[in-house]
Amino acid sequence: MRATVVRRTALAACAVSLTLLATACGGSSDTDAEGGKTDKGGATSGSSSAPESSAPKTGAKALSTAELETASLKQGDVEGHQVAKAGPDDEVPADGLTADKATCLPVVHAMYGVAEAGSKATTKRKVITDPKAGAKKSLEDMTDGEAEGALKAAFDLTSTLVALNAYEGTAGPDAFAGLKKAAADCAGGFTATVAGAKQKIVSITEEKVTGGDESAAWTLIQDDEGAKAPFKLVALRKEGTVATFLSFNLAAGKDGGAKFTVPTEVVAAQAKKLG
Repeated sequence: MRATVVRRTALAACAVSLTLLATACGGSSDTDAEGGKTDKGGATSGSSSAPESSAPKTGAKALSTAELETASLKQGDVEGHQVAKAGPDDEVPADGLTADKATCLPVVHAMYGVAEAGSKATTKRKVITDPKAGAKKSLEDMTDGEAEGALKAAFDLTSTLVALNAYEGTAGPDAFAGLKKAAADCAGGFTATVAGAKQKIVSITEEKVTGGDESAAWTLIQDDEGAKAPFKLVALRKEGTVATFLSFNLAAGKDGGAKFTVPTEVVAAQAKKLG
């Protein structure tokens, strides 16, 4: 690749990464926005036939909206990351989500932070890794290799949508168990419709994660007209509260996901706040 082309592409990528940062952290600030919203029962599909959870069912009392807000991540909770409340543009209503296989719907709900039936309150956060320190020399002074490295670094940002859903009674364990079953049943892929747009998931593979009373994680591979990109989906339950995390990294999409891992720092920080 000619040096001038690499440099122009890198400059454009830097602009894109800044836009992504503004988008990912452009939700309401932790101090200015409204608190967590009350969920009107959550989604009705995908949870009624949920299997029994392996965790003891204690009839947990749902956290109140204020308690859930206190348990949600805030700026400073995750070192090396920016945290902000999700805004209206990040919301997808439950009736805007469908799947060609009904059993896969809990996975779609988890991807977009939509609660299952029995939820009493919901909060959402956007968490993004801090951009790496800028290059010490200008792009015009870089070699082709250095410019290509700058291009790759500009895309190396991981953005995570974190949703906390507070459930009453046994609804939390049921929702968690239902998600695990859906992920296993839909390992071969499915097609979701998100606000009218098709989203093809070609595979779901299990990952390792710890935290809470029970937790699970998966890598989802999306196919967009032949271009494949990985997403990381994590679920963590603490008593009646279920946290879901959906992460993506543009650089990982370009590289096939080799260096894109489960956002353990974000998961650990959220698990700590849930107690």
